[in-house]
Amino acid sequence: MENLIALLVGLLVAVGVRLLLTRSLFAILIGLALLSQAANLLVFAAADLGDGTPPIIPADASGPSASMPDPLPQALVLTAIVISFGVLAFSLTLLRKTYGRRGEYRAAAMAKAERDWT
Repeated sequence: MENLIALLVGLLVAVGVRLLLTRSLFAILIGLALLSQAANLLVFAAADLGDGTPPIIPADASGPSASMPDPLPQALVLTAIVISFGVLAFSLTLLRKTYGRRGEYRAAAMAKAERDWT
């Protein structure tokens, strides 16, 4: 299972970096979203996935068993997902406003407009 997740993290990073190198602002945003999800998956996988048992401690046990996954990385990943969703929503709104004013999604046209303005 860890090999599959490592392969998926590598694929997400490769596609994310490839999209970051494009000239479209929308593709850059999608690339950033893919990179953030790859980082979340990496943290989740590095914290040990456990054996699949639910993280419920029986009443007669003195503590959690060694096979249970650690809940702290899961909470960190959940927080990171919420934060990255908020940043992505803000960025998409900003991109939509920019397109409404400039009529362009390309980074080169934005740079040219900035040079012409100064």
